[in-house]
Amino acid sequence: MLPEEPVLSGRLLLPKCKKHNHEIFVIDNLSFGNRKFINVPDDHFYNEDILNAKKMEEIIISIKPNYIIHLAAIHFIPYCNQHPYESSNINIQGTINILKCAKMVKPEKIFFASTAAVYPIYDKAVNEDHDFGPMDIYGLSKLTGEHLCNEFHLETGIPTIICRFFNAFGPNETNPHLIPEIQKQVLEGKRKIQLGNLTPKRDFIHTYDMANAVRILLEKIGKGIHIYNLGRGIEYSVVEIVDAFSKAINQKIEIEVDQARVRKVERQHLLADVNKLKALGWEPKIGIEVGIKTLVE
Repeated sequence: MLPEEPVLSGRLLLPKCKKHNHEIFVIDNLSFGNRKFINVPDDHFYNEDILNAKKMEEIIISIKPNYIIHLAAIHFIPYCNQHPYESSNINIQGTINILKCAKMVKPEKIFFASTAAVYPIYDKAVNEDHDFGPMDIYGLSKLTGEHLCNEFHLETGIPTIICRFFNAFGPNETNPHLIPEIQKQVLEGKRKIQLGNLTPKRDFIHTYDMANAVRILLEKIGKGIHIYNLGRGIEYSVVEIVDAFSKAINQKIEIEVDQARVRKVERQHLLADVNKLKALGWEPKIGIEVGIKTLVE
């Protein structure tokens, strides 16, 4: 069995950082989160919004963090497309607010969670030097965040890590992405499930492996600004993910296409080249079958 790991968000690194004797403070407005998933005492948790610049300044100055790990964002792409102003405002203005605070407290390092959505449509694995080409408001907002981080580093010299996350999956997900949506329907007893696009392939990475990667980056990266992909380096189709659920429950699951869920614009491939990250000594350990088996158990 896997050790307990929280879903990828402001609560991602709690077990890993605690294990390495870091003191953890979390800022989360819980708009997409759940307080019971955030295992820190109340005096280390702040239910605040990153758009509140004054509050962010007060909190971060009071904490004086050694590291700032900026994971806060609106990242469910259908929601971003339906609410373009809200999502871009949070993802861009929120990042501006955090970076302004970082200039004041001067942490040893800052980590910014970006996304594979900054890349264009491409049929092969993309490395960190690949051209940009976001095709939705989420990718565009995160690419803007990368530019803001670059300006921040040029102005301050503070070591800055930009990490482009591919498709995360794991326990305690609070957004209706593909795997938690399948999990929800299967655990409701359905054996004919409704999904949208079936042909796209994605690089799914377990949050356990992501937590290890973020920790290694914070430990090993020194001066400068650095960009890393964070995926598994293997892509799976929707049908293959459903087959993994079928194997986990030892029952056949059928798929019915729900036209209301079908995205009109969809990339067919999104695959990470993770050789740069692996060169630091990181290796993903949790595959799709094992990860999905733990979800249904």
